[in-house]
Amino acid sequence: VRDWLAARGVRAELREVLPGRPNVVATVPGRDPRFVLLESHLDTVETGGMTVDPFAGTIRDGRLYGRGACDAKGPLAAFMVATAELAAASAAGDPPPFGVVLAGVMDEEHAYQGVLGLISDLSDAEVAGAIVGEPTDLVAAVAHKGCVRYTVRALGTAGHSSRPDEAVNAVTLMARVIDHLDRAAPGVPPHPLLGAATRTVTRVRGGEGPNTVPGRCEIDIDRRTLPGEDPIDVWRKDRKELTALIPGRIEVDEPFTVDYALDTPAASPVPAALRGALAAAGRDASVHGMPFGTDASKLARAGIPSVVFGPGSVADAHSADESVALADVDLAARLVVETVRSMSIGGGRHG
Repeated sequence: VRDWLAARGVRAELREVLPGRPNVVATVPGRDPRFVLLESHLDTVETGGMTVDPFAGTIRDGRLYGRGACDAKGPLAAFMVATAELAAASAAGDPPPFGVVLAGVMDEEHAYQGVLGLISDLSDAEVAGAIVGEPTDLVAAVAHKGCVRYTVRALGTAGHSSRPDEAVNAVTLMARVIDHLDRAAPGVPPHPLLGAATRTVTRVRGGEGPNTVPGRCEIDIDRRTLPGEDPIDVWRKDRKELTALIPGRIEVDEPFTVDYALDTPAASPVPAALRGALAAAGRDASVHGMPFGTDASKLARAGIPSVVFGPGSVADAHSADESVALADVDLAARLVVETVRSMSIGGGRHG
């Protein structure tokens, strides 16, 4: 990424976040000292189970196939092309209204350390807003759900399966918890763009052998939060609710994932400019919400109004034959250029 940008006259550098795992950051000067951030991620999920070569970059019928094609190589490529075009114009004496910072960050798929490192780097900068590259089918997403994940443990008493009456089956205890979770909704009013909050059992671990009554069973819960919900408060409420089901037999661990929801005002500068560019291109210019999390919520919590946008469909992300339409990558690049060029000098955020 750095070398491709540098070959096109864009100032780009590696900024190490973890040993051997840097972010790539490139800059284009503008007429105003503030800038628009174009952020997408470099990492992908695993390649197991893929039915196409994950790394070949095969192009067939106008689509590029491979792991990360739409999540998020396609969005990142669109941002790179847009940045190179804006840099060339700036070098020729036609800079954009705002400067541009392009950031390709690491670790979005796991612990968000790339975007957190980027936020630290930008702490003294002036930011008008951000476009975060993810597969949105070329619509502007101003809202997405957050998440809190935690482990619940049922504590039984192990014993021989020939004498189950002398034991307490932890799997049976956990079945009561799972049944409760299936029947009890989170009890939060739906969001107009995101719908309902959800609470899902995603993993079960229990049992030691075919002839042993299990003394311990664990489940992992994925609770998707809505804007206005604090994930830690949600976890505390869930802990109280679940431990009360079978007093003394249920434990709820501290969360192992905490992520906040996104709810950016549609009228803030970058979303408004992006919607204008979409409308001018005859595309859907309405605002949308996404059920999955992105780096945008971390940027928003740092005071950077953010919109999620990019080519590709989330239905293809992480799939066995992940792909992206190259025409959509090209269109996304042109829409990003138009978004940056159409922004008026006003509003923004100072770190």
